[in-house]
Amino acid sequence: MPLDATPPPPPGYRSSVCPHDCPSTCALEVEVLDSHRIGAVRGAEANSYTSGVICAKVARYAERIHHPDRLTRPLLRTGPKGSGQFRPIDWDEALDRVAEAFMAAAAAHGSAAVWPYYYAGTMGLVQRDGINRLRHVMRYSRQKTTICTFTCEAGWMAGTGRYTGPDPREMAKADLIVMWGGNPVATQVNVMTHISRARKERGARLLVVDPYRTGTAQVADIHLAVRPGTDGALACAVMHVAFRDGFADREYMARYSDCPERLEAHLATRGPEWAAAITGLSVDAIVSFARLYCSTKRSYIRCGYGFSRLRNGAAQLHAVTCLPTVTGAWQHEGGGAFWNNRSIYHWDKTLIEGLDALDPAIREMDMSRIGSVLTGDRRELGDGPEVHAMLIQNTNPATVAPDSNRVRRGFLRDDLFVCVHEQFMTETARLADVVLPATMCMEHDDIYQSGGHSHIQIGPKLIEPPGECRSNHEVLQGLGFRLGARHAGFEMTAMEVVDATLQASGWPDAATVMERRWIDAQPSFAESHFLNGFGHADRRFHFAPDWSRIGTDHARMPPLPDHMPAIDGPTPDRPFRLVAAPARQFLNTSFTETPTSRRREGRPTVLLHPQDAARLGIAEGERARLGNARGEVVVHARLFDGLQPGVIVVESVWPNGDFEGGVGINALTSDDPAPPKGGAVFHDTAVWIKPVAAGAPREAARLVT
Repeated sequence: MPLDATPPPPPGYRSSVCPHDCPSTCALEVEVLDSHRIGAVRGAEANSYTSGVICAKVARYAERIHHPDRLTRPLLRTGPKGSGQFRPIDWDEALDRVAEAFMAAAAAHGSAAVWPYYYAGTMGLVQRDGINRLRHVMRYSRQKTTICTFTCEAGWMAGTGRYTGPDPREMAKADLIVMWGGNPVATQVNVMTHISRARKERGARLLVVDPYRTGTAQVADIHLAVRPGTDGALACAVMHVAFRDGFADREYMARYSDCPERLEAHLATRGPEWAAAITGLSVDAIVSFARLYCSTKRSYIRCGYGFSRLRNGAAQLHAVTCLPTVTGAWQHEGGGAFWNNRSIYHWDKTLIEGLDALDPAIREMDMSRIGSVLTGDRRELGDGPEVHAMLIQNTNPATVAPDSNRVRRGFLRDDLFVCVHEQFMTETARLADVVLPATMCMEHDDIYQSGGHSHIQIGPKLIEPPGECRSNHEVLQGLGFRLGARHAGFEMTAMEVVDATLQASGWPDAATVMERRWIDAQPSFAESHFLNGFGHADRRFHFAPDWSRIGTDHARMPPLPDHMPAIDGPTPDRPFRLVAAPARQFLNTSFTETPTSRRREGRPTVLLHPQDAARLGIAEGERARLGNARGEVVVHARLFDGLQPGVIVVESVWPNGDFEGGVGINALTSDDPAPPKGGAVFHDTAVWIKPVAAGAPREAARLVT
């Protein structure tokens, strides 16, 4: 745990942290112009992961934090739900109304009728997770936080047993980097920094596995454009070649894995020809990849999130983690695989989340299925009451949650009270009864970890917020007081909670962390590369996971790595596979409000293979309608040969209001939970496509009921 002093930021700059992306949480240097304004934002050069590089959207953060459309006063709805008609009220009235609605719902239906709802609009541990303290103390319904990482967690844990891996900075020391199911050019720019070093200094090769030619795939040496949901088959074929052609490290597997002989026998029928029929790749492409990967000791697989966001996502990620176990790549610097480092921080979040008040008997509902929850689906509600009151922080479910038409129907219920604490008037905020103005990261104190590197950082308050904005922590303190919620976390400032949490978790105090700017928590080489054993009780990597220990929906999971055909596959009436990938200039719906991001993204667009376009009669730039049983969406077509015929991509998440008719892309995605323990399946959607008749008028925004 290096604690050497780090050079301070240059004069006029202060240290901060990007709150928007858990793999990166970039170390920032922010120009503070005065007590209310920032200027330039840049990456901290002294941080060995950020290395002075940040994405363009955060570099222009002043455009967001000083945006004229920031919410600055509490608002009370005056018109019909969703009308956008509000009037300003003061904070006391706003918090009183929220507290009274919560108390009324609990009195009439029981405390489980209140459902605090949140996610990761900020990655700060205090401001993001403090809502759970209110939840646990007041015995409100719990939330299963499935929308981003659940399928990844299941797939990674199945084999390795611990959320850690080789130091991400070791990508710079690899001879082959396989970016599997991710697009770091758009979503994790620092990954590209370390890949570029490896290519420049070592002549390393970059190979991308992704259903379409992303920005990362464009700059790669090799791109394998698999059909969505077939990554597991590709991984199995690579392992087949490893066993067949003498690349398998049998000595390593005998020492570190559970059943290599059983795996080899299982893979005997899963060769390149078998995988080619499933993936749509050629046999030659699969064999070439297999031999390149298997013959390169320093081969580093960076697992993205994209290929796990399917019904078979956990099985796919597990299959990919088996690769470095078969070849023994875990042993080598610059070798192995990496998804997330969260196990290295060993946080004690009792104070932040009120874990000492948690009752596991209280029902837990799936946040990805908020539409089902709010429309009375008993698979989520169980035998408890319907939800009658909500506080929503750090997320915009009306746009980003699956099956968004159903989500909207749920929010329009007359017997549902909703308070949204937000920075802008999002589509979820427009559906609220009370809207509270929220601070941004540089306007409050917080502490951050990273999933994609190893630094603990504090982001202190740098400037005063505009108008009457309050932080999440302050809002929870105000509600806790009115509701009679008693817990030490409500009595402390955010920085006091940061300091106490650091020390309870075995880290230096807040003053030390800020003095040193960050703590590098990366474990030793042996620990990071699992040379002391994997995270399971037997210390071995599991080719044959005990899926029942990971989730209740385990019966469908393959006993060994395999292609799991449990996807929303093409049918005669829905012949296309839709991938709803992230846009480069947005981060979910953050930055969709900034003019530069909007201008660079253009408009909602579907990437359509020219063969499909010719067959359908859709020309470049023309409008096309996509649909399935859940809804229909109108977008403009862009002819694109960087994917297989039958696959389409809509880069988003554009606000619903930017689509014709006001219906956004997640109207098409399902809220089905992925086995074995749940998780959103955004990239697992079958749809039809047809041209919009030439000359047809643009559809006006409409209320979806």
